[in-house]
Amino acid sequence: MGASAVRVLPTPVEAEVMSPTTATRELDSIMNELLSFDLGLPEQAPTSNPPPIACKLIKDRNPAATTQCDSEKQAGENAEANKSQHPPLSGKISKSVDAIDDLLGSLSSDMEKMGVHTAGKGHCASCGKIIAGKMITALGQVWHPEHFVCTECRAEVGTCGFFERDGKPYCETDYQNLFAPRCSYCKGSIIQNILTAMDQTWHPEHFFCSHCGDLFGPEGFMEKDGKPYCPRDFYCLFAPKCSGCGEPVKENYLSAANGTWHPDCFVCADCLKPFKDGCFLEMDGRPLCSQHYHSRQGTLCGTCGEPITGRCIAALDRKFHPEHFLCAFCLRKLSQGVFKEQGGKPYCSVCHTKLFQ
Repeated sequence: MGASAVRVLPTPVEAEVMSPTTATRELDSIMNELLSFDLGLPEQAPTSNPPPIACKLIKDRNPAATTQCDSEKQAGENAEANKSQHPPLSGKISKSVDAIDDLLGSLSSDMEKMGVHTAGKGHCASCGKIIAGKMITALGQVWHPEHFVCTECRAEVGTCGFFERDGKPYCETDYQNLFAPRCSYCKGSIIQNILTAMDQTWHPEHFFCSHCGDLFGPEGFMEKDGKPYCPRDFYCLFAPKCSGCGEPVKENYLSAANGTWHPDCFVCADCLKPFKDGCFLEMDGRPLCSQHYHSRQGTLCGTCGEPITGRCIAALDRKFHPEHFLCAFCLRKLSQGVFKEQGGKPYCSVCHTKLFQ
């Protein structure tokens, strides 16, 4: 019976469960090693010698030439050995990052085994990668702090505050330049208090009278040709003037005698009394009552002093109602206008004879 091959198994080693403290220490060690990572690039001494010439496979009887070729070959072998001892920098960083990822995964797994439940903080809304360290919660999502930046200038806004527009974050400067309302006077951004008037927006201190420059008070403002005016300047500049007193007409007014009037200013130009029945007569653009109109026209009766509106008798440089042209002595009606004058008064023939002859 042939000898059987016996395989000796190594003694089993009990698996060591890494505690959170041990994993944390190991993680800190790797992070410190990564932060203090020395690039370790070999310094190359400058040389002024030209690159070596490749040796040709020919027989040379000169032993010195053979020795030089052997030296150059040895230098090439040494360079290859240095490359193998110093791998590229990108490879070292990649391996370190992979080691950190593996350690984080191992730490999370070990804590789960020990009953400490861990939950991922979510995926960064910008890069989509899992967030393992610090994070920012904003706009209903989570972010790496360095990835939560202004949409316009790309500056970090996690610690200095931000403004939101259409679900995107903006720093204060860019938000104001892009979206803040503009003052219709200075064209600058309105940051705090805003005043809306005339379908435009204003800084409160820039909404003032276009004529006097004063800010508007409780009485408000009035608009003309797209510009605001205080009531005082508006009425002085644009309101019609009363033909009686010359002041602006603000509310109730009358249009008569080719002018605009305050109701209290529309009176007879001679007696300054209001028109009782609302009727007036105009002369030279001025309203007159009937009495003073006929007085200016010379159509007042020389006897009763009332205006003559119908037939009249003209005598003694005056006018008379026909029924009021009487003898100054007997007071009889002078028939057919026949009279005699004495001292500016009319007399009938009989009375004139008795009195003056």
